[in-house]
Amino acid sequence: MTDTEYDLVVVGSGGAAMSAAISARQADKTVLLVDAGTLGGTCVNVGCVPSKTLLHISGHRAAAAANPYAGAPTSAGPVDLAALISQKDELVAHLRQGKYAAVADAYGFEVRSGTAAFDQDGVFTVDGRPLPAAAVLLATGAEPQRPDLPGLEDVSYLTSTTAMELTELPESLLVIGGGYVGMEQAQLFAGLGVKVTLLGRLAPAAEPELRQVMREAFTRDGIRLVEHRARAVEAVAAGVTVVSDTGLRISAAQVLIATGRTPRTSALNLTAAGVKTDERGFIVVDEHQRTSNPAVFAAGDVTGGPQYVYVAAAQGRVAAANAFGATDHVDYTGLPAVMFTRPQLASAGLSKQQALDAGYTCACRTLALADVPRALVNFDTLGAVKLVADATTGRLLGVHAAAEGAGELMLAATYAIKTGMTVHQMADAWAPYLTMAESLRVAAKLFEPGEQLPTSCCA
Repeated sequence: MTDTEYDLVVVGSGGAAMSAAISARQADKTVLLVDAGTLGGTCVNVGCVPSKTLLHISGHRAAAAANPYAGAPTSAGPVDLAALISQKDELVAHLRQGKYAAVADAYGFEVRSGTAAFDQDGVFTVDGRPLPAAAVLLATGAEPQRPDLPGLEDVSYLTSTTAMELTELPESLLVIGGGYVGMEQAQLFAGLGVKVTLLGRLAPAAEPELRQVMREAFTRDGIRLVEHRARAVEAVAAGVTVVSDTGLRISAAQVLIATGRTPRTSALNLTAAGVKTDERGFIVVDEHQRTSNPAVFAAGDVTGGPQYVYVAAAQGRVAAANAFGATDHVDYTGLPAVMFTRPQLASAGLSKQQALDAGYTCACRTLALADVPRALVNFDTLGAVKLVADATTGRLLGVHAAAEGAGELMLAATYAIKTGMTVHQMADAWAPYLTMAESLRVAAKLFEPGEQLPTSCCA
């Protein structure tokens, strides 16, 4: 039993938790982070950092195998997965120490290993003992969801977490799920030389033109696409067989489940604290990150919002400020997102359908990468950039791209959306030549008269 009362106790140690703790310490508040797991949460340990590291490595091998330059031959031999995993683990450990443990020390807040929960009376406890706190922030994150598939309990399946721990490549892999996790994992293993099948609707939230680009990209990489739904799983001598909703039987040595994520709340006893959850189990918060219990806040993936570490960090900052009397909220205008596929699939702001649903009259233009000089000199013109604008004012509402480095375009896109730029202003803005970012200006010019006429390289 401790007599210390903290101004803020944060459950979790990922992006939302660290951001909240830093903000609270900057306001000279006393802070404690409590986490039963590994310091750093999902992003650094099992999410962004390890997956993008291995995706980058996979991309190097895939590029070598598909080299378009006849005069500079390359090769792609067998992969030592154990060595790659070891290299990834070293990076993760380095970042965990430098970006989490060292930061906690610098800002002067404690990180304690322990299990947090509310007791039957709604009192906040750590390892079963009450811990006084003026406010509690729940930032426990989310984890891979286990779908309700008959037969799944009879097979040894992979998730995006356990796949990052393999030391040997499977002979073949069936990925169930066509969202960002499934797409990235499919290309990661395909690039390392594994025969991959993806079962599920590819990029379901993407613009139709860009979804077609990704279909072509996956086919080019040798990934078999089956855009059906999984209905059942069977263990067979050679591995796993999955039956689709159309009766198609697909077999592979291993199966990877990528059908979504579920919140980590089971140990918290939220009901006793009067903290409401939605039908999927995610914690319900208002625009100020406050739960149905006025002394309890929540931020990050556990709230079911956009599952990006930068969103979690923004929500953590807002929650910490509001725990001490502010009324801040997160502004999601121009929110960017990126899948680290090949090509990258990225967006900022509204899709066409979202804009229509919001009451806008839309004008959209799509630019093929065949009209982008950077893509031409790269000898890879598979891709497109799509702009969504308000047809009445010309104001830019959304930017969507499937292209090499598409994620890098989205910072400029976010700035343009947040500042209310029109497509006509974008068309008249400076853009460095022979960059992929120039595609934003070229796409914006498609809104001008004579849009169907060919353009010169720099005009």
